[in-house]
Amino acid sequence: MRYFLDTEYNGFGGELLSIALSPELGDEEFYATFPLPQQIHPWVAKHVTPFLHMVPQGLDQEMSLIEAGAELARYLAHDLHPMIVADWPNDIAYFCSLLSPEPGEMIDIGTIEFLLLRTPGFSTAANSKVPHNALHDARALRAFALDEGMIAGI
Repeated sequence: MRYFLDTEYNGFGGELLSIALSPELGDEEFYATFPLPQQIHPWVAKHVTPFLHMVPQGLDQEMSLIEAGAELARYLAHDLHPMIVADWPNDIAYFCSLLSPEPGEMIDIGTIEFLLLRTPGFSTAANSKVPHNALHDARALRAFALDEGMIAGI
């Protein structure tokens, strides 16, 4: 199954603040937030952090990066061939960073396929119910990709 990914982070290359997966089928979504760093980038403080917890009750879980990697493995364990779909390369990089929490170690997870969609003219934030919230942005990407037939047959 395909899972649409979005992340929020503290400025370009900054600490991961949240991550979300919205599945193509079903309604069990994954969302995690992480402890905020001491210094928050001014743009992030205005446009991201006020919206981090605007998700359905029960999905708003703050965890460590190590816990998040284990939870991702648990979340995807039922799927023998998950495909993670993103529209930004940093999202995939942050996702992968959770799979390797310590040097030389990898979370116990099966094979994962990644798809980076080029979406010129489309903005997840502009089409999201809660812009710059990873879960709502992942939902917006899912809706766009499926509605536009961008991944039909993949």
